[in-house]
Amino acid sequence: MWTAIVLACVGCYLLKLAGLSLPERVLDHPTVERIADLIPVALLAALVAVQVFSDGTSLTVDARVLGLAFAVVALLLRMPFLVVVVGASVVAALVRLL
Repeated sequence: MWTAIVLACVGCYLLKLAGLSLPERVLDHPTVERIADLIPVALLAALVAVQVFSDGTSLTVDARVLGLAFAVVALLLRMPFLVVVVGASVVAALVRLL
């Protein structure tokens, strides 16, 4: 296990070093800037999808889906972030009670 952790640390460091080693003209390219802006959004969306729709090794639909649906609607209505998080957790908790 420690070997995997050390290899992951070395890999992350080398990836960071590779990013710092790129010439400025490559980083200032509009396509690279657009992709760099979209990568965090895609990663967070993937993490949310895995946490909401998976239970171990299987796909599942439960109260978390309704909590996510509430969060999406609240975000579309431009509600404050705290309202989104608390509201989604309350919706999921109430559905689990039923």
